[in-house]
Amino acid sequence: MAMINQIRNLSIHGKLLLTVLFPSIISLFLAGFFLLMLETVEFKKVAQNDLTTLATVIGNRSTAALMFGDPGLAEENLAALNFQPAVQAACVYNKQGLLFADFIKVSEPTAWHCPPTSAGLSSHYEHSLLWVTEPITDKDGPQGSILVHANYAEAYWHKIEFTVVVFLVLVCGSVLAFFLTAPFIKLIALPVKQLVTTVKTISETKDYSLRANKHYQDELGLLVDAFNELIDKVETQNQALTRAKDRYLALYDDNPTMIFNLSEQGQIMSANLTGAHYLGAAVSALEDCSILDFVHPADLALMHELMQQCLTSPSIVHKQELRQVCQNGRIIWVRATARLVAYDKQQNSLLLVCEDVTEAYNLSQQIAYQASHDALTGLANRSEFDKAIKEAIALAHTDNSEHALCYLDLDQFKIVNDTCGHMAGDELLRQLSDLLKKQLRRNDFIARLGGDEFGVLMYNCSVDQAIAASEKIRDFVRDFHFAWDDRRFSVGVSIGIASITDTSGNAVNLLKEADAACYAAKDKGRNRVHVYRPDDKELALRHGEMQWVQRIEQGLEQNLFCLYGQPIASIAHRDEKLHFETLIRYRDTQGLIIPPGAFLPAAERYNLAPLMDRWVIKNLFEWIATTPGFLNRLALCSVNLSGLSLSDETLFKFILEQFAVWEIPTHKICFEITETAAIANLTSATKFIQQLRDKGCSFSLDDFGSGLSSFAYLKNLPVDFLKIDGLFVKDILDDKIDLAMVKAINEVGQMMGKKTVAEFVENEKIFNLLKELGVDYAQGYGIGKPVPLNELKLIIPFSM
Repeated sequence: MAMINQIRNLSIHGKLLLTVLFPSIISLFLAGFFLLMLETVEFKKVAQNDLTTLATVIGNRSTAALMFGDPGLAEENLAALNFQPAVQAACVYNKQGLLFADFIKVSEPTAWHCPPTSAGLSSHYEHSLLWVTEPITDKDGPQGSILVHANYAEAYWHKIEFTVVVFLVLVCGSVLAFFLTAPFIKLIALPVKQLVTTVKTISETKDYSLRANKHYQDELGLLVDAFNELIDKVETQNQALTRAKDRYLALYDDNPTMIFNLSEQGQIMSANLTGAHYLGAAVSALEDCSILDFVHPADLALMHELMQQCLTSPSIVHKQELRQVCQNGRIIWVRATARLVAYDKQQNSLLLVCEDVTEAYNLSQQIAYQASHDALTGLANRSEFDKAIKEAIALAHTDNSEHALCYLDLDQFKIVNDTCGHMAGDELLRQLSDLLKKQLRRNDFIARLGGDEFGVLMYNCSVDQAIAASEKIRDFVRDFHFAWDDRRFSVGVSIGIASITDTSGNAVNLLKEADAACYAAKDKGRNRVHVYRPDDKELALRHGEMQWVQRIEQGLEQNLFCLYGQPIASIAHRDEKLHFETLIRYRDTQGLIIPPGAFLPAAERYNLAPLMDRWVIKNLFEWIATTPGFLNRLALCSVNLSGLSLSDETLFKFILEQFAVWEIPTHKICFEITETAAIANLTSATKFIQQLRDKGCSFSLDDFGSGLSSFAYLKNLPVDFLKIDGLFVKDILDDKIDLAMVKAINEVGQMMGKKTVAEFVENEKIFNLLKELGVDYAQGYGIGKPVPLNELKLIIPFSM
């Protein structure tokens, strides 16, 4: 076995030499052995044949000697054997088997002598000695036998010498053949040796650019080509692996996240540079630590749970946010992502990736706070208040408790904003917020709902208790004095209360109830408390208006509104072209036309009137521009504007854009504003009117006479028409005061160069009286009822 191992460790050249030498040696020894054996066998066979022939001849000669009993004659015949070198002795036996005559070549004490009888004699070899026994016969039968003894030792040696010579010749030939074959072996071994050398060099130096030299175009050459091609692939793959390794190291060590390989017990088996940097220790030093050593004590349970989840569900990636204690005791929030990693025949480990999310966490906390709190006052916002209401409703349904929802709206807040600016208004809201918080119980909930509106949720509070608490709040707000730039302001608060019981509906309806009660408090004179009750008529009206809000918004989106027109006729002259006032109607889903009295109050109250004004202007201008021939038949078209629109700084630009889009002549449009709206927004109304009059539009002051100081403000309003309030016009036949008012308004207006329009002209008598008074235009059912725009036609009232 040791010899085989030594052979295995030989070089290719040694193995090839051994391959040639070993068979040669074996062949030589086999050839020598068989040659010797064959020569010996052949020699014995020939020697025996020769000796047998010789014995037969001598025996035939000795027949006569036996017949006549002449031993001398027999010995003379045997003497002929003296010339045979190998024959040592010969014996003749008579018919009775007794020794008759013998021949001994060497007379020595150790020489072989003839046996006395022939009994048991046979031809045989014994080493180099040969005994041949032959019968002596004649025609009368056997006469005796002859035994010849020969020693072929010398002849054997000559034969052996000859065989040795032949063997040596074979050996010389084999040696010569071996030396002649050795160069050919070298031709095979040398490329292999060089290939092995190249392999060793590449293995030791890792230099995959080395290549083996190709010597021949045989199988070894193909082997070299295959090896070089393989090395090319290995080099390519090695470069790819090197790049991959570099990328991996970059991803691992230079990764901005912390990466840890942990045992199932949390022992740190390895960590990247980022993780070591955060934890404030060398990578090698961390291997003796547990990841639990760097987790905030309050979050250890979370970390244990995360590790247990990984072990329980190894195929799932688990996540957890927790706090980590870094170097110098700094605490950060990390998003830990972990899963179990299984290795073949190795211990399982946990791969833990921690991302620093401190900034994002703080930002999310800040965003969450901002999302649930008002930035100005620090109070909870509307969404949080809605949640609190829902929780209070659920609580009331659970334990039959009673709570109170209060809706607070500041009175006279707009004065502070308009007088001192928004900064003063913001400061007032901050101070009032602190004041309101101090007046509430510890467990009550307060929120800013928007603008100057607040909501208060009083837990476990009856309606009477809520009223008392609200009156206390109202008194504190009333007694509060706000100072700004040497000015002092007093504000009030209107409070609406809605009760939350086990029969209460959803949060939206409750808030609507409290809102409606608050508006009712404002309508009753402000700075008071009003409780919502289902049978309250004022609240029912307010609730109806609130329901119209959604329908108005839906009507604007889906064009459910439609335009009507009511003719305006000249009293003194016959009109040649149309003059009308544009009116708006609502068409419900069943096609029913609803008059403006049903929805305009809600639009005014909930700030939807400006949107309706824009809708009217856009659709009216479009209809005029797209109706063939209508513009030529039109003298003047009146369009109503709400008081809120007069304060809209963008409305002027919108109107000019509509004039440009639809190419409507500005002198054919007259905008109507109510007297009360104009007086309430005198500065902005005057500016707005003047801007549009400069563009060619005209203006009409609607419902003139209903205000308390109409004539005092009239000279400051650059309007072209005065529309006398119909409340005076409809009774001028029977009421002298109404007649005097109409007469006075007409005279003052005409003295100021303005045209007058009388509303509510319902019959011919009123028309004729207005004509006597000198009123310029008449409008009313007696002149013409409102009709869709496409049904408008020129009207000659009462066959002028």
